[in-house]
Amino acid sequence: MACGSETAEPPRPGVEVLTARSVPLGGPRAMTVRRTLPQRARTLIGAWCFADHYGPDDVSLTGGMDVAPHPHTGLQTVSWLFSGEIEHRDSLGSHAFVRPGELNLMTGGHGISHSEVSTPRTTLLHGVQLWVALPEEHRGAARDFQHHVPQAVSLDGGEARVFLGSLAGATSPVRTFTPLLGAELSLAPGATVVLDVDAGFEHGVLVDAGDIRFDGTALRPTELGYAAPGRTTLTLVNDAAGPARLVLLGGPPFGEEIVMWWNFIGRTHDDIVEAREAWQNASDRFGAVEGYDGGRLPAPALPNATIRPRRNPATPAPHTAGSAPDSAVEPAVVHVPERNRYEIHVGDTSAGLTAYRDRDEQRVFHHTKIEDAYGGRGLAARLVHDALEDVRASGKRIVPVCPYVKKYLAKHEGYADITDPVTPEVLRWLVTRPT
Repeated sequence: MACGSETAEPPRPGVEVLTARSVPLGGPRAMTVRRTLPQRARTLIGAWCFADHYGPDDVSLTGGMDVAPHPHTGLQTVSWLFSGEIEHRDSLGSHAFVRPGELNLMTGGHGISHSEVSTPRTTLLHGVQLWVALPEEHRGAARDFQHHVPQAVSLDGGEARVFLGSLAGATSPVRTFTPLLGAELSLAPGATVVLDVDAGFEHGVLVDAGDIRFDGTALRPTELGYAAPGRTTLTLVNDAAGPARLVLLGGPPFGEEIVMWWNFIGRTHDDIVEAREAWQNASDRFGAVEGYDGGRLPAPALPNATIRPRRNPATPAPHTAGSAPDSAVEPAVVHVPERNRYEIHVGDTSAGLTAYRDRDEQRVFHHTKIEDAYGGRGLAARLVHDALEDVRASGKRIVPVCPYVKKYLAKHEGYADITDPVTPEVLRWLVTRPT
């Protein structure tokens, strides 16, 4: 579209507008942030499960950011600034600075703690803090910290800095546990930018500055526009007289329910109780942050109710004609007894299996596999959960020779009453069993 044109493209269905709410961050010296994820209408966009947008904040008036050491489980944190500087310290021993245009990504799977403090050099603090939920098979990942400075990529009418995933010919080297897209976009006044994207991804556009149309739907600053899978392009128009700045997020729909409370992500209420207890008791699970001038943040009191898992509402149909991509299809687990396996199907395709052999009243699980094309969607956890529920219903008992099934059972104690140990006798039987 030419600058100043009076013609507007018709809205493409499926763009959902999410508004932010104000939240105090960091205890008694809290700064206020605008939170667009999670909320009742939408918990995740891909594996992106949390988005705080703050500033521009004059630290001479507000005191800036000072978040004392606090814990995380089951997630990765993504820090991205537009202006200012934040000092990061964590229990891995990392001491780094978050600066504009530079990505800091911290992994706190099993447990990590860190502090965040704006530096004396900061006058205006402005940026986003994002979280990524880890899939079940990687929820206990080891502590990690990565830093990356993406180069600006020219667009027809703007530029992009791709800090996660791939866009416009640029690919980030930063490791994640599910496919993701994260980029800062700058659009010139009056510009129209058309981006080629993965049709299997859902996408979110968070507006920092400018009056934007996202596939024909108007977005104002602080709003986040959501688009369901099925698009091969995204069209962004800057209707403002000045430049616009956006954050683009994307990923395949996250196929797992999650429990989020405070700084923890789990799968059950008990996961949260256990993590809180470990933090309050200064457990080694989270380590210690060295160099912060002050004490740790205490965990808030738990609610007087069970914290329920949540997931997104059913994914709307794609905007294009034809069938939905398989990443938007609800997976189904089927028992195939004649082949001694449970399979997980996405549409008409078998995406993985967990294989077993029956030994009297024992069901011996010995192998679980998810096809590479379907990795990172939480399908293994869904598959094993449904298989174990079927075992319970059948009256049989579980023997977890398969490492994944064993790991799943270690995290889900509800099957302890029907689980038998893996003994040398079982292993010998498995090797010599008839085919």
